[in-house]
Amino acid sequence: MKEWIFDSNPLFTHSIEKLIETKITTYFKKRFLILRQMKQSIKWLTIFLIIIAVAGCKVIHPNRMLETPSDFQYEPFKKSEIEYRIKPYDKLSISISTNDGYQMISITETNRNQNPKGEIEFLVEFDGQVKLPTIGRVHLAGMTIREAEKTLETLYANHYQNPFVLLRVVNQRIYLFKGGGEVGTVINIPEDNLTLLEALAMAGGLTDSDKAYQIKVIRGNPSENAQVFLYNIRRITDLKGTNLQLEPNDIIFIDSRPRYIRRVMNELTPYLALLSTILLVINIATNGK
Repeated sequence: MKEWIFDSNPLFTHSIEKLIETKITTYFKKRFLILRQMKQSIKWLTIFLIIIAVAGCKVIHPNRMLETPSDFQYEPFKKSEIEYRIKPYDKLSISISTNDGYQMISITETNRNQNPKGEIEFLVEFDGQVKLPTIGRVHLAGMTIREAEKTLETLYANHYQNPFVLLRVVNQRIYLFKGGGEVGTVINIPEDNLTLLEALAMAGGLTDSDKAYQIKVIRGNPSENAQVFLYNIRRITDLKGTNLQLEPNDIIFIDSRPRYIRRVMNELTPYLALLSTILLVINIATNGK
């Protein structure tokens, strides 16, 4: 019956063929439109990637710090011969005794800031002076520990018999940055000094992205002529001839692997999500027509 209808009604057959042709044409037009839009999106995405590549580390690694050029000359390792000198805002722990250390002076025994060792903490003021009991303000900034102890013993000799002074700087610290600068730690230097390995242990060790062969120690004011040492602790043999002893205010910077793919994906994820949403909306709108 259906065959008879198609054969006996050419107009109906022509209409069906025309409808099928229109549907096919519309289908391919929609797909062509989607492909063209995808091509445009890929084009802009490519331009964005090129911009990231040209911008380099400033975009992918905006937190990079304390970098050195590839031809930078690091300082040779040698034992430090420079004694620490007292600076403004240092905290000094001072123990004062008479009779060459036999009997503590009463002023240190009754001070409420005294610790179990019979020491009192004093702050070096902005002008380098320290306000001390009995003798008043004394300029100690710029002196070594030995020089300061000798100076105080001389001044206290005018008031006590055979004074004996022990002095420590209690707020000495170093600054450690891991992960290329992502994690920072301030570590106080204990009385028995501090080595690089001890500082790394106190900071929780190295992460899987840290470079054990690319550890820089910056000594001195970074804005001036600071010394920069490069440490490689990957193998025990690499430690031969190195001086691991740290000094107050040292900056330890541990470089890390770039991980460009992860960082690029982190940068692109919001844009890819936006692109996917736009294509989805276009597809729905196109199919709905």
